[in-house]
Amino acid sequence: MTDHDDRTVLTYDQVKEAGLGDWRWLVQALHARFATGDFATGLRLAGAIGAAAEEAGHHPDLDLRYPFLAVRLVSHDVGGVTDRDLRLARRISEIAAAQGVPAAPAEVQALELALDTADHAAVLPFWQALLGYADSPLYPGREIFDADGRLPTVWTQSTEPHETPRQRWHLDVVVPIEEAQARIDAALAAGGVLVSADAAPAFWVLADPEGNKACVCTPEGRSGE
Repeated sequence: MTDHDDRTVLTYDQVKEAGLGDWRWLVQALHARFATGDFATGLRLAGAIGAAAEEAGHHPDLDLRYPFLAVRLVSHDVGGVTDRDLRLARRISEIAAAQGVPAAPAEVQALELALDTADHAAVLPFWQALLGYADSPLYPGREIFDADGRLPTVWTQSTEPHETPRQRWHLDVVVPIEEAQARIDAALAAGGVLVSADAAPAFWVLADPEGNKACVCTPEGRSGE
């Protein structure tokens, strides 16, 4: 039992304590990937998940590909993970196990577009209007997102005022904590450089050979500031 209801947005630590082995919390949502091996198996699993979702009255985002099924769970009405998502995540894992479909948590990831700005209030409404995004319930005025879950979240990151040209947009590649070092190592082996690890394990700043920066991020130590 918990002391919150189905509309209470859970923290990363609370989700982590729930012990969902198949799932990873990335960018305010639960993500899982099931290695179906073929399209027909994916269809069967998707159908069973759909039936469970109808029974629960709570519906995940399904992305069926060959040879995997990716599942994303979030309570859209409150903009984060709640007990509803934990219950359905457990049920989906049970269904996949019963069908003999293994989870592949090392393969989940999420992408954020991060904009460095000294004035969130001035710039974010433009991007919200341009993209047709919604304001984040968790980080209003700092983050906007695609309510349909199709496109990357846009996050604004504080910086001092500066003149262009200077890199303003960068990619935040969000991976499970246990996968971060492998992703960093791969980027370095591909010619990148490590710019800073000061904020690790929340994020590491890397750059390509021309100096264009990107971040490898994890849910560990992240906050709205």
